[in-house]
Amino acid sequence: MKRLNHTPLFLLILLAFYIVIAFAADQATPLAIPKPAELSNTFSTLAKKLEPSVVTITCTIAQSQRRRSSGGDQAEDEDEMMRRFFGNVIPRQRGYQMGSGVLVDPNGYIITNHHVIDRADRIQVKLLDDPKEYEAKLIGSDRESDLAVIHIEAGHKLQYAAIGNSDGVQVGEWAIAIGAPFGFERSVTAGIISAKGRDLGDREHPLPRFLQTDAAINSGNSGGPLINIRGEVIGINSAIESQSGGFEGLGFAIPINMAAKVYNDIIATGKVTRGAIGVSFNTRAKPELLKAYGADAGVFVEQVTPGGPSEKAGIKAGDVIVAFKHQPVLNGDDMLAKVQEAPVGSKCDVTVMREGKKMDFTLEIADRAELSASLESGGRQSGSRQRGNTPDDDSAEVSFGLSVKELTPEDRHELNFSGKTGILVTRVDVGSFAEDIGLRKGDIITHMNRQPIQSIADLKRIESALKPGDAVAFRTLRNAGQGGEDWQAFFPAGSVPNK
Repeated sequence: MKRLNHTPLFLLILLAFYIVIAFAADQATPLAIPKPAELSNTFSTLAKKLEPSVVTITCTIAQSQRRRSSGGDQAEDEDEMMRRFFGNVIPRQRGYQMGSGVLVDPNGYIITNHHVIDRADRIQVKLLDDPKEYEAKLIGSDRESDLAVIHIEAGHKLQYAAIGNSDGVQVGEWAIAIGAPFGFERSVTAGIISAKGRDLGDREHPLPRFLQTDAAINSGNSGGPLINIRGEVIGINSAIESQSGGFEGLGFAIPINMAAKVYNDIIATGKVTRGAIGVSFNTRAKPELLKAYGADAGVFVEQVTPGGPSEKAGIKAGDVIVAFKHQPVLNGDDMLAKVQEAPVGSKCDVTVMREGKKMDFTLEIADRAELSASLESGGRQSGSRQRGNTPDDDSAEVSFGLSVKELTPEDRHELNFSGKTGILVTRVDVGSFAEDIGLRKGDIITHMNRQPIQSIADLKRIESALKPGDAVAFRTLRNAGQGGEDWQAFFPAGSVPNK
């Protein structure tokens, strides 16, 4: 058999391969190697620029001022709130606490956290490369925003930080934190803005909407600046979310725009003044609630403060505020920001949706602190009686996992309830739609989709007209348990589930 010589064929294939490679190389873009340490040099430059404006704060706390010795359930609750978000920043057994601050004025004015200087008898400040410890004066403090302003007399002009605009901050941007974690001064960490508008508080412990960052923030960083790549302060480092008390990748800073407003109020008057219109609302209200009351966006008014600006103007519970000062209201946070920034005593126009129609009102902005004090001074009645947990024999099972009964004169007397309409919830099934939207046993349902409920037949009639996916909203009254006829309105809502 004759053997074939494959060598010429192999050489042709090899030549074709090299031609293809050469052609592809002509089409590709060469990789460019960046200048060495360019970004590193940027961080180093920023650190050197900002470090002189960052201070270390040490506070001395007398034994009589320490919460654990002064006691009280409220103090313990506040301690737990502080530990959860700020870590163990207060070594109470040693009688002092440490934190950071940032100079924002050449005359020695410093922004820090309220929890850094809280209950301090003595506040001392240390500057970069200065062995002296300066005695600081507390100008003012605001627990709600967790911000404070202190002042030192250095005898000369001090280097201060430039203020940025936190509204322009975007997720993914570089962020640099500077402070004294665990007392280690001039510590610089870098990361990115990982989220905006984080809500860490609740109605009893209101806190600002934080910037979230993965730049390491630990105990002692509190009060120091969070800066952007341009060297501008965009936030005041304030909190961590931690199971161990140390940094676990979640740090939080108060947006500088909010901090600047608090600072300006404090240096002008020594306190923070916030506007109020005398309404209560849930910032997390479900869209089905708004839809059921005829609106696509806005704020649903759950309660109106007796004697407050809204009641005087004619606004009622169940209204949906859709505009404030002729500007659309998007949600509860938007509404809160607009109202708090309005000057106390100024006249403002408010637009609401009521029964599917727009209505305009003019009201006068009140001082929130004074309005709250007036409400508290009214006190509460005493002597309310609560129903037991045993279902009533005459209750009826209806849709959504509810059992209800009509109120008898005896029920009204026992419950100290004087309302003209309503049926009593006697049971809420576990895992039901009613439980999911927040209805509870003992609630009194007064309205369903804005229609009054005077009997079980009313509820069944309204429910029968609904189909899966429709918005359904209840107006209920719930006894707050503080005594007397203390029934407060709640508005559970959701979309009708598939049957």
